[in-house]
Amino acid sequence: MAISATPSARHVRRWRYRLSVARHEPTFLIGLLLTAVLLYLIVAPLVAVLSDAGRVQFGDESKTGQQAGELTGYYLWRVFRSQVSSILFWKPLLNTLVVAVGVTAVALLVGGLCAFLLTRTDVPGRKWLSTALVVPYMLPSWTFALAWLALFKNDRSGGQVGILEARGIHTPDWLAYGAVPIIICLGLHYFPFVLLLFGNALRRLDSQLEDSARILGARRRTVLGRITLPLMMPSLSSSVLLVFGRILGTFGTPYILGLPVDYNLLSTSLFAAVRNHEPGTTAVVATVIVVIGVGVVIADSRLLREQRRFVTVGGKGAMDRIIALGRHRWTAATAAIGVFALSVVVPVLTLALSTVTVTPGVFRADNFTWKYWIAKDLPGAPGFPHGVLRGTELLDAAWNSLRIVGLAALACGVLGLLIGYVVVRADGSRIATVLRQVSFLPYLVPGIAFAAAFLSLFAVRRGPIPALYGSVVLLVIVLAVTHLPYASRSGISAMTQLGREPEEAAQVTGAGWFRRIRTIVMPIQKGSLATGIVLPFISGIKELSIVIMLTTTGTQLLTTLSINLIDFAYDQMANAVVLVIALVAFLATYLTQRLTRTSLASGLGG
Repeated sequence: MAISATPSARHVRRWRYRLSVARHEPTFLIGLLLTAVLLYLIVAPLVAVLSDAGRVQFGDESKTGQQAGELTGYYLWRVFRSQVSSILFWKPLLNTLVVAVGVTAVALLVGGLCAFLLTRTDVPGRKWLSTALVVPYMLPSWTFALAWLALFKNDRSGGQVGILEARGIHTPDWLAYGAVPIIICLGLHYFPFVLLLFGNALRRLDSQLEDSARILGARRRTVLGRITLPLMMPSLSSSVLLVFGRILGTFGTPYILGLPVDYNLLSTSLFAAVRNHEPGTTAVVATVIVVIGVGVVIADSRLLREQRRFVTVGGKGAMDRIIALGRHRWTAATAAIGVFALSVVVPVLTLALSTVTVTPGVFRADNFTWKYWIAKDLPGAPGFPHGVLRGTELLDAAWNSLRIVGLAALACGVLGLLIGYVVVRADGSRIATVLRQVSFLPYLVPGIAFAAAFLSLFAVRRGPIPALYGSVVLLVIVLAVTHLPYASRSGISAMTQLGREPEEAAQVTGAGWFRRIRTIVMPIQKGSLATGIVLPFISGIKELSIVIMLTTTGTQLLTTLSINLIDFAYDQMANAVVLVIALVAFLATYLTQRLTRTSLASGLGG
C-alpha cells in the first residue's frame, strides 16, 4: 500500500519544480528583480521628496518649533503663504508660465512654417534643409544663451561686455537679460521638436481632402481654417504640451540669462533652494514641478487617444500633393536658410569668435589670440589661470563625462532590452504591466525635479544604502534612470517584432536562458541595443538640468564646468567648453545616424 506524501513534502517538490523551471526560463524572476530595482530607483526618490516636504528637516527645529522628523506644514506655509513665498514660488511660477507660453509660440511659429515648407512645397534644397533644421536640437540648450550674452551683454553682470556694447551700442537690461532673450533662445532650441511632430503629421495628411474642398468652391483660407488646421490639432496640441513640459525642467538658459536681473523660473528657484541648503523648501518646489509635469504628459496622452477622431488615412492610401511656389521658391529657401543661420551658424560663430578675441567685436589682427585656449598663464583669472586646453580641468571633465555618461548609456541600453524582453515574453502578467508603467515614469518628471528627488533619497544613509551624493555611482544611476523611457520603449518595440521560434529552437537543443540571450536575442536586436545606448549617450553628454545639483569637485562634467566658468565670469573659457560639448554631441549624432542608417529628419521628405 503506497503512502501518500505529506503536505510539506509536496510543498518542497512544488518549489523544486518551480526553481527548475525558473533556471531554464527565468523571465518571471528577472522581471521581478527589474521591478524591485526600478521601484527603488524611480518611485522611492519621488516618495522621499514628498516625505521631505511634510517632515521637519535637521537644522530647522528652531524655525518650526518641532523635532526633526515630525510631521509639519511649515514648508508648505513658507513656499505658498509666507512673506518670502512670492520670491520662492509665485514669481518664479508666473515667470515660468510667461516663458513657457512665449517659447511655445516661437517654436510653433518657426517650426510650423518650416514644416509646411519642407513637406508641402517645392522649396529648393528640401533634403538638406530637413536635416540642417534639426541641428539646433543637437546643441546644448544654453549654447544660444551664451551666444546671446556674447552679442548683447552689458556691464550689469560684470566680466567682458558683449560685442554691441564694446562697439558703443548700449543694450538695455530687458534685451540683454530676462524674459525676452530666454524666450528667443529656448524657442530657437525647441522649434525642431515642433518641426518633426508637425512635419510628420503634415506628410500623413491626405491632400485629396483639401482638393475636394477647393473643387466645391472653398477658398484657400477656408480650406486652411476648416480642414487643414482642425485635422492638425492633435499634432499641434502635442507640440504645445511637450514643449511646455520641457520648459519646466530646463535650467541652463534661465540661469545664464535670468540670474543677472533676478529673473527666476521654477527650475532656478529650485536650484537656489538646494544651494541655500533648504531641503524642505526644495522638496515642496520639486513636488510642484513634478505635479505640473505629470499633468502635462497625462493631458498629452489623452490627446493621443483622441486622435482616432481625426483619422483620415484609410485603405486606399493618401495623396501627397506638393504646392508649387513659383517665383517665391528661392524667397522661401532663403527664409529657411535664415532660420538655420540664426539658430546654428550665428550662435556657434559668435561663441567661436569670442574665444579668440581679447575685446569683443574688434576684428583687428592684434586683437585675435589663442590664449583662452592654450595660454599657460592668464593674468586676472585666479580661478582658472590658464587656457582650457592647457590645464587638466577640461580633460578631467571630459573623462568624467565620457565614462559616467558612457556607463549610464550602456546600463540604459541593456536595461531597456531586458525590460522589452520581459514585457513581451510575459505579456498580460502583472509583472509585465508594472514594469512597462514604472519604466516610463521618469518621462513624466522634469529632469531637475528628478535630480532633487535623488538628492533627497541619497544625500544621507538610509538603511543598508550608503550616502551616494557626490559619487560617480549616483550620477550613473540618475542619468540611466532618466533616459530609461526611451531605451525601454525601443526594447519593447524591438522584442515585439521577434518571435519565440528562434529561442524555442535553441531551447530544444539544450541552450540555457543566458546562452539564448547572448547568442540569439542580442545579435538579432543589436540595432535596437545600439540605439538604446547611443541616444542616451547623446542626450547625456549635453545634460545639465539633471546633474547640476549632484556633481562635486571630483565629479565635474563638461556641462557643469561650463556653468562654473560662467559663475566666475570667465566667459571666453565657458564658451570654449560649450563648443567642445557641441562638437562631441554632433559627432555622436552623426556617427549614430551612419551606423544605424537612420535620420532625425525621417518623414520630412529629407
